[in-house]
Amino acid sequence: MNRFAHRGLLTFCLLAAGIAQVQAHSADEHAGHEMPAPSASSESAQVKFADVALVDQNGQSVRLEKDLVTDKIVVMSFIYTSCTTVCPVVSSIMGKVQKQLGARVGSEVQLVSISIDPQRDDAKRLNDYASTFQNGPGWSWLTGSVQSVNETLKGLGSFSGDFKSHQPLILVGDGNSHNWTRYYGFTDPAVLTREVEKLSGQRNGRNKHTAIAMEHHP
Repeated sequence: MNRFAHRGLLTFCLLAAGIAQVQAHSADEHAGHEMPAPSASSESAQVKFADVALVDQNGQSVRLEKDLVTDKIVVMSFIYTSCTTVCPVVSSIMGKVQKQLGARVGSEVQLVSISIDPQRDDAKRLNDYASTFQNGPGWSWLTGSVQSVNETLKGLGSFSGDFKSHQPLILVGDGNSHNWTRYYGFTDPAVLTREVEKLSGQRNGRNKHTAIAMEHHP
């Protein structure tokens, strides 16, 4: 069993037990996770996308807003591959969201996971890590230069200065309406899926309103 598969098994055990207080793997590697993970909460967010080149798990150069967010509904997490506590749980939550949304991921919905340890997480390492959690297209795992990643994280409001002390965070938003919400802690995947559904419904409502307006004002 490779190390990522082992982490995946640990992740499912943690989720099944409903553990909200995850201890650090080691004081040296994961000091910031010695404290219990915060209770799940959310808040509206303003985000800014840095116009910098990042690299996905396939080694392709991408720009977050232009190539991935575009006009999609986006679910975005922040992880690093040597993290053995919080990050596998967050990635498992993302995997459950992907499963619940099915074929909509890759068309209407885009999943994104950004490494907050770009010095160690190259494309190959991310690709190996992704294979434990990802099931199907529509989920991009991103890294890049330290400067590009830090600019990206600052714009998204997720830069901590010390990646080892980061707390679980998932962003959900709409590339069209620019409505974004930050979800802190180990958020129930169903909550994230409902937010996607809400954003999708708002889109449909706007489209219907526009169509009616065009009918009355040809």
